[in-house]
Amino acid sequence: MANHKSALKRIRRNEAVRLRNRYQHKTTRNAIKRLRAEETKKDAEALFPSVVSMIDRLAKRNIIHDNKAANLKSKLAKHVAAL
Repeated sequence: MANHKSALKRIRRNEAVRLRNRYQHKTTRNAIKRLRAEETKKDAEALFPSVVSMIDRLAKRNIIHDNKAANLKSKLAKHVAAL
């Protein structure tokens, strides 16, 4: 068990942060799936900026690696351009 009040607080805080990160990561993955499933170019182009923003936010907060974010954005841009 933790020996200090600060350690107990850190345990509580880490759990809250972990749940928040998990929620944001899952929400972004669902948005990426939705974008990949789009059939029309117009709808995909409308959805693309918000998905890129979500990916950038995950990378900024170190939930995903910067290179993974760049690879995801690149593949999604190519997908949207190919529609």
